[in-house]
Amino acid sequence: MSATDGPLESEPAPPRVLTVAGSDSGGGAGIQADLKTMLALGVHGMSVVTAVTAQNSLGVQGSWELPPDAVRAQFRAVADDIGVQAVKTGMLSSAALAGTVAGLLADLDPPVPVVVDPVGLSKHGDTLLHEQAVDVVRTRLLPLATVATPNLDEVTQLTGVVVTDEAAMSEAARAVLALGPRWVLVKGGHLPGAERYAECADLLSDGRTEHWYRSPRYANPHTHGTGCTLASAVAAHLALGRAVPEAVGLAKEYVRGAIEAGFPLGAGIGPVDHGWRTR
Repeated sequence: MSATDGPLESEPAPPRVLTVAGSDSGGGAGIQADLKTMLALGVHGMSVVTAVTAQNSLGVQGSWELPPDAVRAQFRAVADDIGVQAVKTGMLSSAALAGTVAGLLADLDPPVPVVVDPVGLSKHGDTLLHEQAVDVVRTRLLPLATVATPNLDEVTQLTGVVVTDEAAMSEAARAVLALGPRWVLVKGGHLPGAERYAECADLLSDGRTEHWYRSPRYANPHTHGTGCTLASAVAAHLALGRAVPEAVGLAKEYVRGAIEAGFPLGAGIGPVDHGWRTR
């Protein structure tokens, strides 16, 4: 190219997806998992960090929330200049942070798809959502969700419904939908005695239709980051213009491969492999 040829035309920006979540220093979950997932699925990932965790394959050793003003400033910096086409929320920790994020999402103009992963516990059982914050998630955040993606422990935390078999997942979906999201994806990976089943089943419902998604259950114990990865994959496919049932199906297939390829890291539970399609 000569100096007289003029500038090369830039390629259009890919769809932009914003994750609002905590940081995982071990790289398997949280912001780190979200951004890896978004890159793998062809969207541009951006982040609002709500909390910093000292975390590895053995669990969470410490957690420090950011001030609401810092969360607000990050969100506005991205939304006001770059713009977003979908948002995924993860670890919000406190009532103050959950309320701040709910207010920011309510003010987005135009509205965009929002995937709410109501993170309550880490893979190791560490508390990631304070008790006072649960009510804020119920009353202010879930009504803004295009899709909510609770696991069974989070269903109980939010609604009191205890799920012991697949038949009860429909009741769980109705209970979560009563809190206001347009769709709910009830994740069945933690069913009691699930290790006896050859498949892992998730249920997507909008209160009128049900979609069941089934995938093989792998013996691989390295599953750190599955919930974050699934919610981020759903948000990525929504930003790409796909309808909710298709977005969930494609996200489920991506996570299936990531779980199958999960690898050991450290002395405990290793992460899923976000780059499994390129290995």
